[in-house]
Amino acid sequence: MIFTAYRFIRFDKAKSIGVVIGIVISIFLIGQQVGILSFLTGLMGGLVENADTSIGQIWVVDNVTKNANELTPLDERLVRQIRSISGVSNTYGIVISGATVKFDNGKTAPVLLIGSEAPVYVAGPRRDKIDQGDITSLANDGAVSAEHFDASVFNHSVNVGTPIEINGKSAMIRVQTKNARGFAGSFFYTTISRARYFADFPENKVSAVAVSVTPRSDLDSVCTSINTSIYGVRAWRSDELKNSTVSFITITSNIGVSIGSLVVFAVISGFFIIGLTLYSSALDRMRDYGTLKAIGATNGYVRRLILTQALIFAVVGYVIAIALLEGFRVGVSQAGLTISYTPVILGGLFLITLFISVGGSLFAIRKVTSLEPASVFRG
Repeated sequence: MIFTAYRFIRFDKAKSIGVVIGIVISIFLIGQQVGILSFLTGLMGGLVENADTSIGQIWVVDNVTKNANELTPLDERLVRQIRSISGVSNTYGIVISGATVKFDNGKTAPVLLIGSEAPVYVAGPRRDKIDQGDITSLANDGAVSAEHFDASVFNHSVNVGTPIEINGKSAMIRVQTKNARGFAGSFFYTTISRARYFADFPENKVSAVAVSVTPRSDLDSVCTSINTSIYGVRAWRSDELKNSTVSFITITSNIGVSIGSLVVFAVISGFFIIGLTLYSSALDRMRDYGTLKAIGATNGYVRRLILTQALIFAVVGYVIAIALLEGFRVGVSQAGLTISYTPVILGGLFLITLFISVGGSLFAIRKVTSLEPASVFRG
């Protein structure tokens, strides 16, 4: 069956190449958009993603917030009040505030200051995302972190030892992170007291409270206890707050609709382009299919023959598309667009490939199975 299908594919190389190219273009475009969406959603939840969620398993924010990038200041006394609730091991105040950074070449840019208590630094940066320096250096006078990939945004080096000004106050980059980024702007991590100093943030306020629970406590139960005990706040599991943030921004910014529509149109166009190409190819081989049926081939055999051709097209097109996507991923990673294709994404792309190729072959199957064998010998 496979050899026969291969011979049919070789009969019209132009159409066969056209089918493969159609699959490659469709899957590459779909994979590209899915990869970019994955990168953007990572940025959307970056504030929580880059925090140490192994310590701050729960985040307490105001009871209206569904987006971690838009936090309303809370009373600083909540840090101690929440600590008294059953199941809570420790609490940590977090200060998040916008500021303006200025470099020695006069370049200025908006940044987001993120401050938490030393030496834990529950709000980040995560140790595995530190590229230069040591997190303990953030305790030094005027010390902040900066992001490796933001150097192109600032048009200035952000290496360790770079002097800067934040809101007119002297600071120095002591830690450089890599891929510790967010949707709300460039992240500058520091201590909670220094974040208050640079941003003129009120001493009696915090942006959020990170909560560490005792080993045997259930996170959902602790969240419920906090929500019922304290008015005006809401406790979120860190993963749920991240997911809520991603959902909120994706919906309100229409990013999901824009990318989703591109994916849908790529699937639809690929389906019909490949389907019509296979249909045209079947028309060219109608005499051969009729001959097969005339010598005893059943409609089931003919269907399997066409489906086998479609599967061969799908596998070849998928392999080429994935190779191109890997080249795309490596290329854009140099510019800071870090895309990863998980096994789930790759599996989903393969299923879409099968749908486009096998589904498109139904046009040809319908035509060939309705063929009367004797008709090919007339005239």
